[in-house]
Amino acid sequence: MRLLSLALVSTLALSGGFQKAASANVETSALPQVEVPALSEKTMQDVTRELSLDTYEGRAPGSIGEEKTVSHLISKFKAAGLEPGNHGSWTQDVPLIEITAKNVSTLNIADRNGKAMSFAYGSEYVIGSYRETPKTVINQSDIVFVGHGIVAPERGWNDYAGVDVKGKTVVVMVNDPDFENEGLDGPFGGKAMTYYGRWTYKYEEAARQGAAAVLIIHDTAPAAYGWNVVNSSWTGTQFLAQSKDGGKSQTQANGWIQKSVAKDIFAAAGQDLEKQMAAAKQKGFKAVPLNLTASLSFENDIARKASKNVIGVMKGTKRPSEYVLYTAHWDHLGRCTAAADGDDICNGAVDNATGTAALVALAEGYAKAGAPNRSVVFLAVTAEESGLLGSKFYAENPVFPLSQTVGGVNMDAFSMSGPAKNLTVIGKGKSQLDSYLEAAAKSEGRTPEMEPTPEKGFYYRSDHFSFAKLGVPMVYFEGGDDLVTGGKAAADDYEMNRYHAPSDEYDEKWDWSGVMSDLKLYYRVGRMLAMTDAWPNWNEGDEFRAVRDKSRNGK
Repeated sequence: MRLLSLALVSTLALSGGFQKAASANVETSALPQVEVPALSEKTMQDVTRELSLDTYEGRAPGSIGEEKTVSHLISKFKAAGLEPGNHGSWTQDVPLIEITAKNVSTLNIADRNGKAMSFAYGSEYVIGSYRETPKTVINQSDIVFVGHGIVAPERGWNDYAGVDVKGKTVVVMVNDPDFENEGLDGPFGGKAMTYYGRWTYKYEEAARQGAAAVLIIHDTAPAAYGWNVVNSSWTGTQFLAQSKDGGKSQTQANGWIQKSVAKDIFAAAGQDLEKQMAAAKQKGFKAVPLNLTASLSFENDIARKASKNVIGVMKGTKRPSEYVLYTAHWDHLGRCTAAADGDDICNGAVDNATGTAALVALAEGYAKAGAPNRSVVFLAVTAEESGLLGSKFYAENPVFPLSQTVGGVNMDAFSMSGPAKNLTVIGKGKSQLDSYLEAAAKSEGRTPEMEPTPEKGFYYRSDHFSFAKLGVPMVYFEGGDDLVTGGKAAADDYEMNRYHAPSDEYDEKWDWSGVMSDLKLYYRVGRMLAMTDAWPNWNEGDEFRAVRDKSRNGK
């Protein structure tokens, strides 16, 4: 996602993200009936446990953990009865750049009179580069506050209007200007985040404006995660897609600062942070030069890596050249910021060893039920944590043409909170796949509901997005919050204390009943797609409809 083209970003942003819930125009009574075979809880446990071992070192792309993960998945796909999915090979090479910042300086802020203050790397700010350069130096770069850093001409919004930021350091806010709205009305879709709100967009736009560096102000509510997640995710090795220009079109440095740091910087400039942030939420906001300079430096260890997507296929019996996707990312953060006990392995048990295990368990289920009419592709992708790079590479270099890919199901981090009466649909109302999910949920006595926090932008944070932006309808849901028994304690604990942290480890005491309930739904939806001859599309007015129509028309 980090290297989306300007044209694609504009296409994605045009529609404003989410529509209000809309019923898809596929009659559920016309969908094929599906019987769910016995899906193996033991497989889910065994694969999740194995991929979460410390010996896998957090499954970072290009590491010994990747080698072990890929080998284990190939063996499991073989045993499940799948065939190699890439012209006789089980894998697809994904070219990556590995950049590790080292010897990172403090962030030094100075005014025109030479008065200076410094902020520590890790605890107060994080920084990195998308450029393939051995050393990055930002020296006395003028600082400009550019609000949300958005240029959206179709909405009459330009935070960079009237200011030249070439060679300067821009400070930006995360999310959209209207994320605090209760409903879905507003210049940027109200509460629901658009792509303009994602940190990836902030960096891309700053680069297009010629900025030397960009610093996002971290605020937990609009970011949807705490500073601990930023710290663990942005320190250590980062992965990028290989580019023809070696990243020269990107800013020299991209990072985040704590909100408390931003307050100090604004105070030094004689500005009130809260007042300026409030002003930036209004149309017509003008960028504010802070009359301060930023200086920082760091070195970069750079290596070219070929990571791998793992692909297995079950060929269809009647329409083998039409494909249904199941996707999950096998990677995690590798070694990350150490916990208090010194543990620095981010094992990624829930995120996403569980989803990867689901690929294996579903493949076993399909083998028990027999091959469906259409071919089914089981795709374990790499480098999701680095910006959906593995799924992006496959979508742009598909083994099976996207014009012949009917749709798919994405699985990312199963909930261990137990079974729920409902399920949370990420992007409900966007495509005709809603009807398939509604039929599947009805069979299991569950109710699909819109996500309660669309402002967190989950639709743009998992691998289904790589396919959606190129037109392939994808469904992505999570276990609901209306639990059969108990409360949300387990989910809240995970989000606050374990997400992207060394404590996301396998627990023998986990309750798998909710996981298995969700797995049945994933099976039903994919199997229905694989047994029908219909081609579900995006709903009228959705931002991906035109791309799909063009693809299906052979253009």
